[in-house]
Amino acid sequence: MKIMKYTLWATVGLSLLFASCESILDINPKDRLTTKDYFTNEEQLRLYSNQFYSNNFPGDGDIYKDNADVLIVSPLDDEVSGQRVIPETGGGWSWSALRSINFLLDNLGNCKDQKVRDKYEALARFFRAYFYFEKVKRFGDVPWYDKVLGSDDADLYKARDSREFVMGKIMEDLNFAIEVFKETNRTKELYRVTWWTAQALKSRVGLFEGTYRKYHKELNLDGTKFLQECVTACKELLGKYSLYTDNSGESYWKMFTAYDFSNNKEVILGRTYIENEFGHAFQRYYDQNNSNRQSMGATRGFIDEYLCIDGRPIYVGGSEGNYEENPNFEGYGMWRELENRDPRLTQTICRPGEHVTIYEGGIVSLDENGINYPKINYNTNGSTVTGYRVIKHWMGDMEEQDRTTNGIQAAIEFRYGELLLMYAEAKYELEGTLSQADVDMTINALRERAGFDFVKYPTSKLVVGQEPADPRLDKIYAEKLDYPVSPLLREIRRERRVELAMENHRYEDLMRWKAGKLLTVPLRGMRMTDEMLELYSGKYEQKDPSKPGAERFSATKATVDKDIFLDEDGFIICYPKSPYKYTIKGTLPWEDYRYLWPIPREEITMNPQLEQNPGWEEAENDK
Repeated sequence: MKIMKYTLWATVGLSLLFASCESILDINPKDRLTTKDYFTNEEQLRLYSNQFYSNNFPGDGDIYKDNADVLIVSPLDDEVSGQRVIPETGGGWSWSALRSINFLLDNLGNCKDQKVRDKYEALARFFRAYFYFEKVKRFGDVPWYDKVLGSDDADLYKARDSREFVMGKIMEDLNFAIEVFKETNRTKELYRVTWWTAQALKSRVGLFEGTYRKYHKELNLDGTKFLQECVTACKELLGKYSLYTDNSGESYWKMFTAYDFSNNKEVILGRTYIENEFGHAFQRYYDQNNSNRQSMGATRGFIDEYLCIDGRPIYVGGSEGNYEENPNFEGYGMWRELENRDPRLTQTICRPGEHVTIYEGGIVSLDENGINYPKINYNTNGSTVTGYRVIKHWMGDMEEQDRTTNGIQAAIEFRYGELLLMYAEAKYELEGTLSQADVDMTINALRERAGFDFVKYPTSKLVVGQEPADPRLDKIYAEKLDYPVSPLLREIRRERRVELAMENHRYEDLMRWKAGKLLTVPLRGMRMTDEMLELYSGKYEQKDPSKPGAERFSATKATVDKDIFLDEDGFIICYPKSPYKYTIKGTLPWEDYRYLWPIPREEITMNPQLEQNPGWEEAENDK
């Protein structure tokens, strides 16, 4: 806990930003700062607490991330590639954000206005709950600190507090924030933590911990209370927000491609940015213009999970190697698998030529530009690798594209769509089923917003007790999980994976479901059929100017066993010659000790009361 031994200089220095120059000069002695003149009014408290947002919420590389079994990215995260080892220092074991929070709480007494003190105590405790929730998700048991520690404080070298204790304190903080915000911060502010945000975080905490305890039976902890807390918190917000729609037919995609959320009634908490002052690199991460970085590509396993337009999976019966295909499924190759599917699929993964080329004024049409097929070379900048180009979060705005690392596209932290799914899952886990009314209010509402036609395709509406057969997914679950998954729970989890794709939830979902082995399902790309191999044979590197727009196309050459590698069924193998020694032909490794992260060695050396998470030392010794 090195950070706890530091003096108060850094944090007090931040508070000086809110004092006058004259006040700074008046400090005596000159080499020692005091806090008595700070946190005396709401403006100072507000300015100081602004840092809590950037210190605790995900950064631009994480907000829209889904580095588990959904996307192929480079480089792979340590937790999915098997490269996470016991670090000497760092490794997520940082407490600086907590110290800033506790520093405010320690000095709130400087403000004489009780109502203001309560408001900012609630805000600080909200962020302390958020901070500790992230720590528990990674490390399990962690030391609980509710004050700033000095270098001689005995608690500096305390043992880890139990998961049960810390999660209880997290809920205490959230309940306090909710109670105070009920009186002081009940307005629906899009970019500030409010009563509504606290309820949303409480829902997320309750669902995670409730399901984690249920499936990680080795903890011997009952998750029922947390699941109940999730349901209760969700109920407070049900009907108070609505799913975003703009009647364009692409509401799902457009929801994430905005500079502000003023007209978006789905957003519970968003993030806004200021040009040339505080920006991000979202568009660079999701660049579809073949720029100087490898674009992200979606996996076939992820795409296979999208239902067909009739609400049934791509394989409706049979067995592996002899599946009965859904009549609406057009098979693989030339991106046919994107047709006649859940409308969210082509608003997440685009067809060739769509949403690719941008210019001032909008997106160039196929008729004007022809088709530029995605690069699928492992070693080429701008390559999609899998053949499936990601467009969720991508604006197609040249002005935003040119901002590079100073982008101002707004981001979503909490939204109503997630809340509906949390409510459905928590109720199912509590009761073992869902009422049809609950299904209609949650999953079917999301499907209807997506564009499913319940009149034309009645089976696209999920009906309790009439869930579609899915032999492919059922087989995967049976092989990889140590517990059965009912058809209804399978559909709840499917809906979550599809609706919340690339919103940084999937890896945590796998952890709380004790489903890490799902990472070992081989990562594949699209099928290279004969016509696909012809397309990428090298004959079509340049567009033919003699042909009209839509007939023109280009495809950068990709040679099998050199630029791409295929499995026995002709599907692209992701990471065939992986630099990650534990990743073999696109199959990620998994061992159950990885449900928790390791504690840095330096921290254990400094504090003998810290014990390493089980399995990590043994794994290190075996390497």
